[in-house]
Amino acid sequence: MRKLVITQNVTLDGSIEMLGPWFSPEAENDQDDLVEEMARQDATNDAVLWGRQTFEDMRGYWPGQTDDRTGVTDTLNRVTKYVVSSTLKDPQWQGTVVLTGDPIQEVRALKESQGQDIVCTGSISLVHALVPSGLVDEYRLFTYPAVQGGGRRLFPDGYALPRLELVETRRFRSGIVLTCYHPA
Repeated sequence: MRKLVITQNVTLDGSIEMLGPWFSPEAENDQDDLVEEMARQDATNDAVLWGRQTFEDMRGYWPGQTDDRTGVTDTLNRVTKYVVSSTLKDPQWQGTVVLTGDPIQEVRALKESQGQDIVCTGSISLVHALVPSGLVDEYRLFTYPAVQGGGRRLFPDGYALPRLELVETRRFRSGIVLTCYHPA
């Protein structure tokens, strides 16, 4: 069975919603240790999963990048892009599959199919639906040394996980810290 990995960029105060300039993909071009880690993780997946808004944001940015040292453009051209949407008809991005059914059932079926990891990033509403479903196998959090003072968080309000198992931690020269957790 494939793993579903939630990968998020997060502020020190726990926000994954970008309300300010604390995260920029261009800035990571100058952070070789972080780019190396992203490439290591990208080698373990062959699919990304997004909600419609994140998909449209990604589609509007990454295909047009010509000097991307992060490798994200190459990865997104290689992997299958799954977008959960009941209204999107023509994704206009090669290698994209639109999932129009119940998101939990669709993701469960994806996990049961052959392949590598499925990575979901951004897509806060979709993540908030996936977290309580029990389908998430790993949380990868890139914590940025910034405090935003607001914004939506990784876990939906009122949802509690009694314990997560820390499986990896790594600090980067930029001050960003990666922590990986499995549900206990």
